[in-house]
Amino acid sequence: MAKSVNKVILVGNLGKDPELKHTSGGTAVAKFTLATSDRFKDKDGNWQDRTEWHNITCWARLAEIASEYLKKGRTVYIEGSLRTDSWDDKQTGQKRYQTYINANDLVLLGGGREDGSSYGGGRSSRSNNFDQSCPNNDFDSAPSHGTEITDDDIPF
Repeated sequence: MAKSVNKVILVGNLGKDPELKHTSGGTAVAKFTLATSDRFKDKDGNWQDRTEWHNITCWARLAEIASEYLKKGRTVYIEGSLRTDSWDDKQTGQKRYQTYINANDLVLLGGGREDGSSYGGGRSSRSNNFDQSCPNNDFDSAPSHGTEITDDDIPF
């Protein structure tokens, strides 16, 4: 059998605070939505924004970390795999499906919208011995050379 890959990598903003619950066995489960956006020019040359919403599920310690540190608007890196659940709708009897990302890693990016910061370190669920936080650079005091960056200059 040929090797197959089911891997998803997303960087986006939380659409709502994570909802933390526990299974009957006591395992933590956190669910939230993540928005990813892209920008493109339409056939008339006008900029259009497109937002895609993703359902994210975290388990065990990762769910606890998500519940504690993630808030609506926060930018986060998510790595995981696609999963699809199916069930029979009790009212209509039709087969229903829901596809979601089963997260196995997350890294906090930026400070989110609440505290106004746009730079920041990451906190990873990975257990490693290196610091992923951003150095404390004074971005506001960086010299401006007369070239202001506009939204049109940013490729995403």
